This record gives sequence, C-alpha cells and structure tokens, in this order.
Amino acid sequence: MCFPVELDTLTCGKSLPSNSRLVSLAPEIDQSTGLIRVGGRLRRSELLRPDTVHPIVIDPKHPLSQLLIQHYDEKLHHPGPERVFAELRRKYWIIRGREAVRRHQHQCRECKKWRGKPEVPKMADLPPARLRLHRPAFYSTGVDCFGPYTIKVGRRNEKRWGIIFKCMTTRGVYIDLLPKIDTDSFLMALRKFTARRGTPHELYSDQGTNFKGGERELSEAFAAMQPNLQSQLAKQKIQFKFNPPGAPHFGGLWEREIRSLKSALNVTLGAQHVTEEVLSTVLTEIEGMLNSKPLGYVSSDVADVDPITPNSLLLGRPDPDLPQIVYPESELLSRKRWRHSQVLADHFWAHFIKRYLPELQTRAKWITETGKDLKTGTVVMIVDHQLPRALWPVGKVSATVPGADGKIRTAEVQVQGRKYIQPVSKLICLPPLPEDNKDS
Repeated sequence: MCFPVELDTLTCGKSLPSNSRLVSLAPEIDQSTGLIRVGGRLRRSELLRPDTVHPIVIDPKHPLSQLLIQHYDEKLHHPGPERVFAELRRKYWIIRGREAVRRHQHQCRECKKWRGKPEVPKMADLPPARLRLHRPAFYSTGVDCFGPYTIKVGRRNEKRWGIIFKCMTTRGVYIDLLPKIDTDSFLMALRKFTARRGTPHELYSDQGTNFKGGERELSEAFAAMQPNLQSQLAKQKIQFKFNPPGAPHFGGLWEREIRSLKSALNVTLGAQHVTEEVLSTVLTEIEGMLNSKPLGYVSSDVADVDPITPNSLLLGRPDPDLPQIVYPESELLSRKRWRHSQVLADHFWAHFIKRYLPELQTRAKWITETGKDLKTGTVVMIVDHQLPRALWPVGKVSATVPGADGKIRTAEVQVQGRKYIQPVSKLICLPPLPEDNKDS
C-alpha cells in the first residue's frame, strides 16, 4: 500500500501534516475506488480529462510504478525521459517521477542501445616510449600513412600517399612519399628511413594491412637466417607494436602531427594538382617546418632562453635556415671537434627535461575515474560509426587487456562466434541478458 498514513488521515477528513510528501498536491480520496488523487488547481478546466486533472498518486518505490514506467517506455519505443514522464502525468502522478523514469531508463537494455555512451577510464600515464631520455632520436617511433593526393604524370593523373615517422620522445618527424599503400612500398620507405635516421628500437602503428604485412615479412626473413647471424642481428631487430583496431587515440601523438601536416599542405597546394617532384619537395619542406616547432611554452621575454625544437637535436640548431650554433670555448670542454656534438645533445636534453617534460604531467581529457572496470562476460555494444546505431553489433567480453596501471582499456569481444579486439572507448555496456539473470 502507498501512503498508509495519508490514506487514514484523508479518510477521517483531517488535514495532512506539514511534513507529508503529498501536502503540496492537496490530495483527495476517490470515493469510487478508494485511491488518492491529486486535488491540485486545474479543476476548473473544461478541456482536460478528469484523469489529467486528478491523476492517481503513486509511490516511486512501489512495484506498480515500475511496471507503469516500463509499459509507457516500451509503448513509446524508448524515447527520452521527458516524453515518458509527460505521458505518465496524463493519468498518474508518481512522486519524483522524472528521477524514477531516468532510473528505469538507465537500467533498460533498449534505452542503453539508443542513448548509452562508452565509459572511458582515466587517461593512462605516459608509456615508456614517450620517456626515452638521452636516447637517439627516433629510438621509439610511431608511423602512419595519410592521403591520397593526386599528382600529374604527363597528361594523366595518379595517386600518391604520404608516410610519417614520428619520434615518440623528441617529437621529431620524417616524411616520405609512397607510390602505393602496400607492404612493398612501406618496407622500402622503412629502409630509407633507417638509412637516414637509424634503426628504431620499436615501431608503433595501427593495424593497417601494409604495416602488418611488413612486420610479417621482416619476421619471416629474420627466421630464415642462420642462427649465428640471428644472434648478431637480434639487437637490431625492430619491435612492432600495434594499436587496437578502431582506436586512433592510441596514436594521438602522430595523428595530431598529420593534422598539422595536412593544414600546411592545404595552404601550400590548395586544390591544384602538381607533379610528384613538387609534392615530394613540399613534404620535405613541411618536415622542416614541423621539426622547427618549439617544444613547450614560448616566452615573449627577450631575456628568456630560446625554446628547443626537434631540430635542436637533429641538426644542432633550432631551425634549418639559421646558421650553425657556435659555442664559446668554455662550453666545448676542449679543442676536440667530436665533443661539439655531445655538447649540443646535452644542451637539448637539459632544456627538454627542465622546460618541456613537466608540461606532460597534466591530462587533457579523461581526468576522472569511472569507478568500475570492464569485466569478462559483460554484454557490450560495439560503436561503429559506419553503420546506423540499430545495426551496431552486440556481444560479450571474452577477455580483457589491463594496462600498466591495471585499468582496462582494451577488450576482446565475441560476436556470433567471431572475436574482435576493441578499445573500451568503443564499447557501450548493456544490462545482462534475461537468460543470464535466470542462470544466476
């Protein structure tokens, strides 16, 4: 029974106490049914139905209110909470009805399908690849492709793609042009990159077929070598590390650089089609521009130290257009020229650690804890922006991949016999299936 004290008081013809939850509704007893109805102030309306003027008052915790909300939610095909609440008010007055409707829709499976959002954990700490201090440039490298761009070859047009190698620590970039976006083109670009910048210790990328194919061919070639040659080259073997599918934020370091590159390319070329030689030259000049970007805050005070750039380590000077830096004799330690390069590297790392590295402490987004991690067996819906939301696949989490801090940011989802590796930012948790509740 709902409101037994109020029901007894109204039956006896007494006034409700001031602390009653119904006192503002001026409730009345329906003599035909014995239910409590809202007295309210709309009784003089000639257009409203009696049920709308005097709706039945129901406690939000009563099972009847839960069934009514569920009925109207399904009848209206799971709209927003205000729509369900307005329809309920035509006949029923549920105390704190909006909150009750939102509570129901938060647990409703169909409502979550249409309006649920992924619960992303707090942004992780910087990985070791971002903190390879006092290591050569491009020791830890991220790689990605961009394009295509149309070039002129005689009287016909052809497509070309770009590839960018980004140093994870010093933020230096290397840009090259690809005739095709396949495994062979990637391996040739990688050979040119290693010839100019050295062999990287680890290479991060997405799961593009050209990158996966390149890793497979290099692994097969290494496995086919003689054992003594393998032992000598093991230290030079590149470790390929792939991000989960559909997770561009895992490679945000180089994705942001591609955005800067495309902006510079659009300003330089616009909509015109140029030759391959011109496009290659422009990309090389953009590489110099990106490597000349200051790392960290740039002060307007002329007395402050000039900011460092990736070129400070790659070229020994902040910008390729400036003359070579000449240090005083006291900083060269001796007249031996080989020590000059060491002084330049020490100068870069001293400023990098003192002025730029502390700025990486803050988190730009995902700064709060969600309070719960994804667990095995959870029913989830995979976000796929290439499909309508009604066709997004639904499956169960079969395995989770914890990060270095123990937070779950990647999971394996089983959908109709197939398994998909997905980031947590693309997974929407759904209430358990009805058969799961019966089994439990």
